[in-house]
Amino acid sequence: MSSSPRQTPLHQVHEALGATFTEFAGWRMPLRYSGDTAEHNAVRNSAGLFDLTHMGEIRISGPQAAEALDYALVANASAIKPGRARYTMICDEAGGVLDDLIVYRLDEQEFLVVANAANAAVVSAELAERVGGFDAEHQDVSDDYALIAVQGPNAVAILAPLTDTDLDEVKYYAGYRSRVAGKDVLLARTGYTGEDGFELFTAPGDAEAVWQALTESGARHDLRPAGLSCRDTLRLEAGMPLYGNELSADLTPYHANLGRVVKLDKPGDFVGKAALAVAAEKPTERTLVGLTTEQRRAPRHGYRVLDADGAEIGVVTSGAPSPTLGHPIGMAYVDRDHSEPGTQLQVDIRGRNVAVQVVELPFYRREA
Repeated sequence: MSSSPRQTPLHQVHEALGATFTEFAGWRMPLRYSGDTAEHNAVRNSAGLFDLTHMGEIRISGPQAAEALDYALVANASAIKPGRARYTMICDEAGGVLDDLIVYRLDEQEFLVVANAANAAVVSAELAERVGGFDAEHQDVSDDYALIAVQGPNAVAILAPLTDTDLDEVKYYAGYRSRVAGKDVLLARTGYTGEDGFELFTAPGDAEAVWQALTESGARHDLRPAGLSCRDTLRLEAGMPLYGNELSADLTPYHANLGRVVKLDKPGDFVGKAALAVAAEKPTERTLVGLTTEQRRAPRHGYRVLDADGAEIGVVTSGAPSPTLGHPIGMAYVDRDHSEPGTQLQVDIRGRNVAVQVVELPFYRREA
């Protein structure tokens, strides 16, 4: 008998806002409020407010916390300075990606690893095992946090009146203990939308107060609550991978053109190093590319990619109409000899071959 999905501390707030919900990774999460396109455009042009409490958080602490994460992850955790964060991955011995992560170094002996909701339990278990041989402590602290994100060009203007932290001094991929609306938070300049913004890790009991304070501050800055649906189109436009689509245990970071996150030159061994060293020297048969089409129908996850003669040469991993660009876009793994930007291909969309063109990723890049 399956258990009921978990609810975030903001569930009643979402209900009052008229959210449509979906079950995702064991959680009942807001899918949309006013509408996917309106929420997407708000993040691109003003700001959106997200509840991301379903993400997993694992604390690694102790005298050898950095060395433990150097072994457990592909990143050089020892090189992360306190107050900074890094995008990385946890791989298996064969080099396959178990999850992509953000690691925050809170101080010399304390790190917070943030995992995707669907993989949180796997990541926590893997980290517990991998740090076991070090003078370091593993704690799954997911239940200690709610996570709220404010994303978009107006994010600084919305957040600034609620904190004494000088936001101009908070660099991209930084995270500091701070106070927002009188509540203790970990304030991070990170996100998954392609826009500037912040992610606020709060105590569950403080989440509603922080959400309401952001809502009130954002009223004059066109802030909208935003659901998981528009988060997906935002990250797709920004060319950001989604685990289960662009990333999986069957693929290495090199397949997704993310070999830069693998630090083969860091001191010592790490899980998957031997396999990843081989992968780094051998081009993958298929590689991740962007696809665009002027047709109305969008390529979708799992659709076949074909060459000009109709032979199958790849598969779509993500796709949707792009509200920002005004036409459908997608990401796909295709044979390397069909991956050059400008290459004309086709996608089998429910039995009809639709013309697409290979383009460089990302589809969208915000102005500095």
